[in-house]
Amino acid sequence: MQQTNKKFKLVSNKKTRTILPNMFTLVGVCIGLTSIKFAFDERFGLAIICIIVAGLIDGLDGRIARLIKGTSQVGKELDSLTDVISFGVAPAFIMYFWQLNTLGRVGWLICLVYVICVALRLARFNVNSETQPSWKDNFFEGVPSPAGGILVLMPLIYSKSEIQFLNVDFTYFTPILFVLISILLISKLPTYSFKKIAVPRRLTIFLLFSVVLFFGLLLIYTYNVIVISGLLYLALIPLSIFHFQNLNKKFVNENIDNEEHEDIL
Repeated sequence: MQQTNKKFKLVSNKKTRTILPNMFTLVGVCIGLTSIKFAFDERFGLAIICIIVAGLIDGLDGRIARLIKGTSQVGKELDSLTDVISFGVAPAFIMYFWQLNTLGRVGWLICLVYVICVALRLARFNVNSETQPSWKDNFFEGVPSPAGGILVLMPLIYSKSEIQFLNVDFTYFTPILFVLISILLISKLPTYSFKKIAVPRRLTIFLLFSVVLFFGLLLIYTYNVIVISGLLYLALIPLSIFHFQNLNKKFVNENIDNEEHEDIL
């Protein structure tokens, strides 16, 4: 009896492939909302961890969708709504319950402004993502919402860390930081997206080791690692601006040279 070899596909329907990344996104929503509950109960450490986990999930769901070819318009919109909740509403509530409530109505106004800036930033991102792919895809316009959500938590994280090199008055520093991050969110400053990083095969082992080392340190020295990572990210913003300007200048010069050659021909 002759056996026939058949090729089986685990998932052949695109609508089915979109389920997994969308499930990740919905889990991120639940975690973001849970962080608000922890903040309401004044369990701020758990609230911070929830936002960090939501950020990790946000970085995974899109990559999983592209890997299994399960991207969809619904997933894109769902991801943006999740970002508003997990990195807009949730951090605003956490910081309001922790410090901003001492400012009364002004503190609540600052929270509203921040959430609105997150929503505007995501709306602009959705519109710009419809454009044709180019080298500019390596950069975001303004600070992305996950980074903004973690940066506004930095005063709270710093207060829980062992890195106490500055005596900070959180009553004034927290609202000022909220305003600055809100401006960075809706600004057009180019910041690294880290989406298209090409790593040579010979360096893959070192990349894996670095990732494992980072998450190991994150588990052991959670607040210290987040503070240092936040400061490094802020330090990268001027570098990303300089890098973007150089690439843009090079791109403009190449286009001018091509136009001159076409005129000669």
